[in-house]
Amino acid sequence: MKRFSVLLAGVLAVFCLVGAGSASADPTPLGISCTQMGDDSFQCGSTSPRSTTETWDGTPIDVNVALPDPGTFGNGPYPLVMMFHGYGQSKLGFAGMTHYTDQGYAVFTMTDRGMYESCGSAASVAADPDGCAGKYVHMLDTRYEVRDAQYFAGELVDEGFAEPDKIAATGASYGGGMSMALAALKDRMMTTDGLLVPWSSPNGTPMSLAVAAPLAPWTDLAYSLSPNGRILDYLRDNPYDPSHPGVMKQSIVNGLYLAGNTAGRYAPAGTLPTADLSGWRNRMDEGEPYLSDIRFTAMLAETTTYHSSYYIDHSQAPAPMLIAEGVTDDIFPLDEALRYSNRTLSQYPGADIGLVFGDFGHQRAQNKGADLAAVSNLQDQWINYYLKGTGSKPANNVVAYTEVCPNTTPSAGPFTASNWASIAPGEITVEGGDADQTIEPNGGSASVATAFGVIASAPCASPSADKEPGTANYDSQPAPAGGYTVLGSPTVVADLEGAGWESEIAARLVDVAPNGTKQLVARQLYRPNAGGYQVFQLHPGAWKFEQGHIARLELLPKDADSAATPNNLSNYGRPSDMQQPITVHDLVLRLPVTESPGALGGLVKAPAPKILPDDRGPVDLASGYGSSQTMAAWVASRPGPEPTPTVEKLKVAGPAKASGKKLRLKVSCPAGAGSCATARIFFEGAAKGRKARGVGVLIASKGGVKAKPGSPKTIAFRLTRPARKLLRGRKGVKKMPVKAYVTSTAGESVKKLTLKRVGKVK
Repeated sequence: MKRFSVLLAGVLAVFCLVGAGSASADPTPLGISCTQMGDDSFQCGSTSPRSTTETWDGTPIDVNVALPDPGTFGNGPYPLVMMFHGYGQSKLGFAGMTHYTDQGYAVFTMTDRGMYESCGSAASVAADPDGCAGKYVHMLDTRYEVRDAQYFAGELVDEGFAEPDKIAATGASYGGGMSMALAALKDRMMTTDGLLVPWSSPNGTPMSLAVAAPLAPWTDLAYSLSPNGRILDYLRDNPYDPSHPGVMKQSIVNGLYLAGNTAGRYAPAGTLPTADLSGWRNRMDEGEPYLSDIRFTAMLAETTTYHSSYYIDHSQAPAPMLIAEGVTDDIFPLDEALRYSNRTLSQYPGADIGLVFGDFGHQRAQNKGADLAAVSNLQDQWINYYLKGTGSKPANNVVAYTEVCPNTTPSAGPFTASNWASIAPGEITVEGGDADQTIEPNGGSASVATAFGVIASAPCASPSADKEPGTANYDSQPAPAGGYTVLGSPTVVADLEGAGWESEIAARLVDVAPNGTKQLVARQLYRPNAGGYQVFQLHPGAWKFEQGHIARLELLPKDADSAATPNNLSNYGRPSDMQQPITVHDLVLRLPVTESPGALGGLVKAPAPKILPDDRGPVDLASGYGSSQTMAAWVASRPGPEPTPTVEKLKVAGPAKASGKKLRLKVSCPAGAGSCATARIFFEGAAKGRKARGVGVLIASKGGVKAKPGSPKTIAFRLTRPARKLLRGRKGVKKMPVKAYVTSTAGESVKKLTLKRVGKVK
């Protein structure tokens, strides 16, 4: 529907051009011809076929420019509003630009490089083959797409159409990411070698962004598309944790990839490291293990350094910004706004940042008209104040609306607070009890995962509330009279054992209704440590639990309805290829609520001290939070576990032998052990002298490996296709060092072995 609206606006604009006044004396911003409209504003550009102008490196970029009525607002220069499109889309039509020209603004929009008529279509490449040679989608690279926008704004300044320090940036999704990057840069721009230099026009006029109003943006591209669940909304800093590779949002990544491939041109896989969208997507789709893979490491370094506003040098405060993010947005949830605002406001307490959250954005959002109108009104307040000085200064606060079903019912709110730390003054705690629960590798329900899917989402889906097999579940007591409203990040702290390398936990908070159905409130994809007490949060949710309804935390091995096949468009999260059973012990769930401490007969308590994780570098609370405790202090406060029989690890002994399609290896359980935990074993290796060919090769893997105490046995593993290719034929590797990783509930171990080819490998 949104894409249709954009196209319709473009069609209407073309019709408006028919019969308009003569262009003989019309301006030509960026060298683009203009037509004066019936309201005496100017529309400069075309949608048939394109209106291109060269950017800083000669790439032809398709642009539109609109100028206000000179009779009312003078001949310029004007305050400038830059409007940016979503991924797989193109420059905005003139119908959407009149909102700003009617207020006296010049307006600029462009189709980002590599898409549609900016060297994305065959026709645009044929129209300028030299200019488009080697030009592709760069996925909002600070050095390319962001610099393009800055360059054109500078040209409009040099031509006398725009003021150099009265510039706004706004847009949704991909355009929101562009607006965030421009705000983070403020008066700087990045060269192709990654250096930050002062932003100036082509003629040398100093430039600066005055305000940004991004809608549904990302701030960390890697985390938003492949989260590891290790962001905490109460921490000052939340950089990507490279020791815990994320879980691919499979349907989202594949959907975006295919949409962009339809709209434009991607560099062939492996040919352009700065914009290897095909290679990056293919590597994610291949699955685990990621941790030891140089391709994953390179992809993470590139996307965090050059494609994410959070990692732009923050030695100066950003431009004022109003960030709008959706509580039901499964692509770019509230974490993206909180990550940036927490660090900025802790570092620069006087920075101008406003936050507005609600049921809008990408899927699963309902995007109710009233919610979007409220966001639009706030955006106008910020832009008008910082560009023209009209109205009072907007408040640097948090405004939130909660999800309400069905769509015909207005969202609840607004809830307003001075900061995120105080948006939910109370907390309800759910204790998991003494009994351990296990997340089984094949647990979950495909039908529920389908109902809670993303691409074909139903925002108010209500599947059966039956507990899904092979999952861990923790229920609150039924909500008392009046109910309560969750607003914020549900926090989970628990002892999690047996995950091993690159298992995942798919967490959901659901509302279990008395009629036996459930509604999704919040979710997360988390990469746990192998064992020990851990704290993580679900993406923030906003939902009222009515009287008699139960808040249930569901912990699953996957949030997927099918196997992890390439190009999958149904799985929210890609199932892990290395999933292990995970035992959950001593779980506590903390729900942030809008009710005050003491409410609901004392059910609502004051928020407990925030738990500082001990599995990463030094951490600090974000601005606004007052109390915390270490994880060690939390563990010391918990009741001790019941004594359990000793369970030991399986041992492996080399050499490993390969022939046919199998690898064979001896495993054993010590003779004096009571038992050994069932293990998953996988092998990685690299052939000596063939580093480029063998680094990170998964040789073989197998789960469910068992052995009785004192009874060694030989286990057969199926060789992977890359391993067989490495070992096959007369020139294949005959002997190579490998690492055998053994993971189980008893812990993890790594043993160096030699792999020998003892027969013909097929």
